[in-house]
Amino acid sequence: MASSSDFFEIFSTEPGALTGVSFARYMELAMYHPTAGYYTRDFKRVGRDNKADFFTATSFNPVFGELVLAATVRLLEPATPAEFDFVEIGAEPGGGILRDLPHPFRSYRTISLGQPFTLPERAVVFSNELFDAQPFHRVVCREGRWRELGVVLHGRHLREVELPEFTPELAAFGDRLPPPNRENYYIDLPLRTVPLLERIIGQKWSGLFLAFDYGKFWQELAEHIPSGTIRTYHRQKMGNDIYARPGKQDLTGHICWDWLEDGLVRAGFGESRVDSQEAFFMHHAAKALAAITAAEAGSFSLRKRMVMQLLHPANMGQKFQALYALRK
Repeated sequence: MASSSDFFEIFSTEPGALTGVSFARYMELAMYHPTAGYYTRDFKRVGRDNKADFFTATSFNPVFGELVLAATVRLLEPATPAEFDFVEIGAEPGGGILRDLPHPFRSYRTISLGQPFTLPERAVVFSNELFDAQPFHRVVCREGRWRELGVVLHGRHLREVELPEFTPELAAFGDRLPPPNRENYYIDLPLRTVPLLERIIGQKWSGLFLAFDYGKFWQELAEHIPSGTIRTYHRQKMGNDIYARPGKQDLTGHICWDWLEDGLVRAGFGESRVDSQEAFFMHHAAKALAAITAAEAGSFSLRKRMVMQLLHPANMGQKFQALYALRK
């Protein structure tokens, strides 16, 4: 693991640092720079204690892994799981939802964020909060047109600016933006999720694609969230100062489910579905849930509390969704 470096010194060498780089480039550096990035620095990011910045469903292992395992086996029917390799993309170093669980698959392996990968011929490809970790572009509607937002450096402070024109990556998407008729409406655009998906499903494999994340459909992003979706997580607190502590706090936003579903269709997958995390497990892992309840019927055990966190609508049950599809 590379040693930590000063983000501001690194950003000061970036072309455009004094006039404006895209928000996507800023986020890319803050998240993934080899020595100053949030995901490349060696420290505790994920967990339920106040030394970590946020927790995910994987923080409630082994129960989360058991439910994913049960749902996956059911979705693969009538095929047997021993015919498939289970590949988890984006696992934290040393982590993995099946790491400590017996499983029926041919093999299980994890791929950390940013590592190259080649997928086996028959696979279950799983991820948890992988796509929301990709850099976003930001636009705002001002004076009757969409303007791309960028970041400039003033001393050791970062400020938001409007770029004079769209960067090439955004320009390729520009004709799909809604009419610019809502002044000061922000849209955070997860454009990088599409090429990431294409890297995964563009390889020749058959089996199940299953991704847990939080997102919205395009109409909601474009019409019903005027402040955008980018936010920060630091020491278990959500915030909106997206230029504070670069490289030392999580930056994340809602992905667009339509774009990923369209990608699955183009790659030859059958019907895809997006369910709330609660509905997904209630429908596809009902037997495993019943077994946990029956085994500890007389107490409100740790395992039951984990189920409550994962399924209850006020916790993670409705805040997270599952996208899944099969390719034969």
